[in-house]
Amino acid sequence: MKDIRRIVVNSIDDIRVEEVPAPVAGPGEVLVRSTIVGICGSDMHAAHGRHPFMSLPFWPGHEIVGVAEGVGEGVDASLVGRRVFVEPNLACGHCEPCLEGRYNICTTLDVFGCQTPGGMTDEFVIAADRIVPLPDDLDDEWAALIEPLATPVHAVRRAGDLHGKRVVVFGAGPIGLFLTIAAIAAGADRVVVADLLDSKRARAERLGAAGSFDPTAPDAAATALELLGGPAHVVFDGVSRESTVALAIEVLRKGGRLMTVGVPAGATPVRLDLVQDRELEIFGNLMYVRQDVLEAMRLLQTRPFAFHEIVTATFPLDEAAAAFAASDDPEQVKVLVTIS
Repeated sequence: MKDIRRIVVNSIDDIRVEEVPAPVAGPGEVLVRSTIVGICGSDMHAAHGRHPFMSLPFWPGHEIVGVAEGVGEGVDASLVGRRVFVEPNLACGHCEPCLEGRYNICTTLDVFGCQTPGGMTDEFVIAADRIVPLPDDLDDEWAALIEPLATPVHAVRRAGDLHGKRVVVFGAGPIGLFLTIAAIAAGADRVVVADLLDSKRARAERLGAAGSFDPTAPDAAATALELLGGPAHVVFDGVSRESTVALAIEVLRKGGRLMTVGVPAGATPVRLDLVQDRELEIFGNLMYVRQDVLEAMRLLQTRPFAFHEIVTATFPLDEAAAAFAASDDPEQVKVLVTIS
């Protein structure tokens, strides 16, 4: 039996290539050969020991593009040889949220590459219902962005009709930039972005933001309102700290919506008196469902941004430790790992 390479993250300073026996597709499973895997903010939080739902060590890879190499019993053999995207939500399929079609909040949800060994490896097996064949006009590099775009697409869909709306996005990292792209694509009238770094705010503006501001400045709220031309209808918070929640409540119009997208570090104080008085709505947003994946795929097929603005570095699998180190640089956006 052959061995394959697989990345294990013991800590941010201890990321290794290990060799394990090659997997075999069982009933209902597909054997996938990985081609490109993205590194996510969740991977970085976990590598630093700061993710509330991931523990060390872990075997990363939930932003995956690959090729179906084989299928187990009961799986359509025509999948073999197809380029595929892997949806990493591992849901039970029978709890209340799953039966309602909201399997992203399954009561026993695991995520492939987070709570289970993932796709940063030569080959892996996964349930056939997690496989989405890719269209021919979406190459692997663009397809590698489906997963990180799907979460912002999900949050934007849940925010309601954005046509003509004023929107603020907190954070100009990968999630914040994709929230900006998705909100603009959904018809938002003006999108302004908050971030600490000038370079990241400039990138957001190159990607279509109408303006940007430093959320820590004393006049941050006034600047946001001036850039928007009025209070925000929706705030997408890709940072989810006490300071961003407070600022969101300050810039939202009465009846506005705060869409929490970033993973909070823990309990976060909220001015509930203002939420009640202004009839604000706070929505939690976790991952996505197939509808959002397909919309993200459709959006990427239109090439809505310059690729190099998002994908800023690429490393081979054997240099995964360097890829994680690069991802720690705030000037990087999306780092990809290629598997030959």
